[in-house]
Amino acid sequence: MKLITTILLALKNIRGNKLRSTLTMLGLIIGISSVIVLVGIGTGTSSKVTSQVSSLGTNLLTVSIDSSKSLKLSDVDGLSNRTGIESVAPYTRVNTTVSKGSTTEGMSSVLGINQNYFVVRNYTLSYGRKISFIDVDSKSKVCIIGATVSEDLFGNSDPIGQTIKIGGDNYTVIGVLESQGSSMGMNADNTVLIPITTAKYISGSSDVNSLYIKAANENSVTLAQLSAENYLRNTLDATSDEVSVSTQQSMLEAMSSIQSALTLLLLGIASISLIVGGIGVMNVMLVSVTERTKEIGIRKSLGANRTDILIQFLIEALVLCLMGGIIGILAGIGIGSAVKMLGYTFACSISVVALAFGFAVLIGLVFGIFPAYRASRLNPIDALRQE
Repeated sequence: MKLITTILLALKNIRGNKLRSTLTMLGLIIGISSVIVLVGIGTGTSSKVTSQVSSLGTNLLTVSIDSSKSLKLSDVDGLSNRTGIESVAPYTRVNTTVSKGSTTEGMSSVLGINQNYFVVRNYTLSYGRKISFIDVDSKSKVCIIGATVSEDLFGNSDPIGQTIKIGGDNYTVIGVLESQGSSMGMNADNTVLIPITTAKYISGSSDVNSLYIKAANENSVTLAQLSAENYLRNTLDATSDEVSVSTQQSMLEAMSSIQSALTLLLLGIASISLIVGGIGVMNVMLVSVTERTKEIGIRKSLGANRTDILIQFLIEALVLCLMGGIIGILAGIGIGSAVKMLGYTFACSISVVALAFGFAVLIGLVFGIFPAYRASRLNPIDALRQE
């Protein structure tokens, strides 16, 4: 009952200084909402990246070869026969333009691939057919376009069988990729796929420096990684720094480590606002102690002890911080939802909300204890003399 009375008294004092209380809470509101928004964006981005990587399968390996070394297409066949490896999908990125008539698709990425690329990357077609080994062997000038490229160049008309210009040459469209957005830094919707053997007409070389490898199964990933590393290093006479074979698990661990560091950095930046808000709370509470010195003297003369005074001012600081914390949490969730509507990732978990609420309580205790202690130490005779 005594605690409820103290809380009601704290609320009365806060209402009595609405403008000052509002400005004090503003720092906490900004700090706590910043924590929720920044951590939520970081968590949402991490979940999205993890989902994209996992969607490719746990038996996928990514190979990167230093630009000083180049793998011949004939050597890729030898890699496919290594222990633990099911299929190999080399690819090469071509810098060129894609156009149809007077319309140029400036955002498209042209990749030279083989027939295994669709299986390894889990690409599916909306309609049409995939690039086959016959297209690769015969160096056919055919292509598969992404959903966005199809819409930009052909609108609502059927692109199958029509021609587009890639690097100045005519290519026949044989398929359209199903819309799937961005994954592992590559947007399939803005991609144009051509046979890797045909790509050399544009780039001038059929050598490759990037591959995807699909292990026979999840249990063969380590074996496939070791087989690929040994084969590539021996074939290219390369060092471990010049040939990198990464598994999905190692990529997830690396991304998780980077994301955790970024989240901690963002949390640290947002915490600065909370500290500033806490200093504001302490400053206001010290002013309140000075203004209410006579009130403290009267309460002590009527029998209130130091603990009663300390608890009164500490609860007042806690109530102030909790009100700012609750408003900050609601503001953070609201801003995060707005950010999500704009197309960014945002994930607000119970743990983040609990963390923000805990910060509000901690600030109330840490920055409210000194003013409360100072109020409790006032001499009642001196306090009564205060005008």
